[in-house]
Amino acid sequence: MSRLGSLGSRLYRGEVAYDFIGKRKIWYGVSILITITAIVALAVGGLNMGIEFKGGAVFTTPSTSATVAQAEESAVSASGHQAIVQKLGNGGLRIQITEVDLAKSDAIKTELAKDLKVPEEKINADLVGPSWGEQIANKAWTGLGVFMILVVIYLAIAFEWRMAIAALVALIHDITITVGIYALVGFEVTPGTVIGLLTILGYSLYDTVVVFDSLKEGTKGITKQTRWTYSEIANRSINGTLVRSINTTVVALLPVAGLLFIGGGVLGAGMLNDISLSLFVGLAAGAYSSIFIATPLVADLKEREPQMKALKKRILAKRAAAAAKGESAEDEQSHDDDVPVDAAPTAAVVGQRQQPRGHGRTPGKR
Repeated sequence: MSRLGSLGSRLYRGEVAYDFIGKRKIWYGVSILITITAIVALAVGGLNMGIEFKGGAVFTTPSTSATVAQAEESAVSASGHQAIVQKLGNGGLRIQITEVDLAKSDAIKTELAKDLKVPEEKINADLVGPSWGEQIANKAWTGLGVFMILVVIYLAIAFEWRMAIAALVALIHDITITVGIYALVGFEVTPGTVIGLLTILGYSLYDTVVVFDSLKEGTKGITKQTRWTYSEIANRSINGTLVRSINTTVVALLPVAGLLFIGGGVLGAGMLNDISLSLFVGLAAGAYSSIFIATPLVADLKEREPQMKALKKRILAKRAAAAAKGESAEDEQSHDDDVPVDAAPTAAVVGQRQQPRGHGRTPGKR
């Protein structure tokens, strides 16, 4: 068995664990810092909106010996606006110029043909109106709003409202970071970017629900025992699904990284950057938020409940009594009869009597 597989099995059984919940303030601080950086970048630099949102013209030339720099200089000189030039696989050029109307496009086309030494009739010009991009943006916002509402309703029904709130916070966290990265690096925002943003929401939610499902199973009958607090069971749920989250994230990131770094960086297919950057950042942020944000936030909200406060108080009192008697936690657990025989075995309360069916793990030493 590989080392990662062995580690995953030990995490699943509870033999080893990392205290994610206990260090949640560190993760909250990291996320707040990243989010503030993203918001500042967005406020200062703004987003580099593509031609689909600003409106303008796209000129596609046949194969030419002109360089990208020469084409940019010619386009700026002819239009008076900033231009984005991409080299195509057939040797031609794709030139985007924002805020260009029909009256200017013919003159720009003539100037480009002259400077780039290509026949004017072979340059293809496509005009894009800003209203089209505005419609896309409005539909994207509408789709995002509907998605968020449905997510909250589903999680509130399938789990509980605290998990719905935590998942919503994690989704907003992922979107903010992704948009902030676009503002920092200056990548162009196109309809492909919007598609990428909507795609990462589903992945982020999936990863979060996997942990929530483990947590829901592990906390059945939690008030009927005095061994583990809600936060401790939540931490076991994260550890039990940790390797699975890592594996799914790595598998998802590898092809996206190929699109971003090889396709967009090495091969120069700049259009791939539109969607690949949002997917790459969003997938990584989604995996992070499901482990370090969503579940710790649920634990924080649950620990505020009176019954959970009372449970924690009983557990701490019991542990203090055991320590006063000179007994270890293992000794105290070995004769703990607080859990009814018919109680569902969970990740936290299962002992030597029965092995849990799904996400249970045998408690390890602390």
